[in-house]
Amino acid sequence: MSARPLILLTNDDGFFSEGIQELRRHLWKLGSISIVAPDREKSATSLSLTLRRPLRVEKIKRNVFAVDGTPADCVYLALRKLLPRSANLIISGLNRGPNLGQQDISYSGTVAAAIQGTFLRVPSMAVSVLADVSGKFHFDFSARFVASLAARLLKASLPHGITLNINIPPPPVKGVKVVKLGEKRYNPEIIEKKDPRENLYYWIGAGNPTAVGDETSDTSAVAQGFISVTPLHTDLTDYNALTLPSLKKIFQGLA
Repeated sequence: MSARPLILLTNDDGFFSEGIQELRRHLWKLGSISIVAPDREKSATSLSLTLRRPLRVEKIKRNVFAVDGTPADCVYLALRKLLPRSANLIISGLNRGPNLGQQDISYSGTVAAAIQGTFLRVPSMAVSVLADVSGKFHFDFSARFVASLAARLLKASLPHGITLNINIPPPPVKGVKVVKLGEKRYNPEIIEKKDPRENLYYWIGAGNPTAVGDETSDTSAVAQGFISVTPLHTDLTDYNALTLPSLKKIFQGLA
């Protein structure tokens, strides 16, 4: 008898977050579920790995592990050490708040965890949830959508090198759009203060980003009430730029 599919859940909000627990409740019928996630919030850590100190792992309960590292650490440890076998699918989320546009996906620990899974050749997706006007996150609705998608991906996997970045607006949604990345332009405030010993310190504020994107972008899709799905590729090469004479001219005669 073949083993049930193994689904790894992770995030950058912490193993205790409502979003990841809601996913677990909706996915158990599809296979064996394991959670390997940070022991605290690790937002905006991108693809960083912890290389200068040892990592500590606490087994919270059966198939739930808390790691004192980054989301990328969690996926690496899970696939190389903690899981009984390789996962069939990795889902990073449900993240509180959007990961939209080129800037967000570059900083996001949520997206990075999914990309780390893709690096290790496991089909992976990152899922973020937008709050409604009252500030409520509809995790139940979002988890039901993810469970339906996961059931399909377990039967028909993703192309090599592709990670799905998904953003879910509050219900009711109009449908699903497969779209490109837009932009969220940040201008964060830098707060300067002094500590009790009169030493200066700085705090990078969140700022109020401006979303930019045409009708084919993720920022536009969610603004219209659609779930946005953006396929990200691990190959960041700009192949058009490889043949640009202006780029080649810059490097002529340098060596």
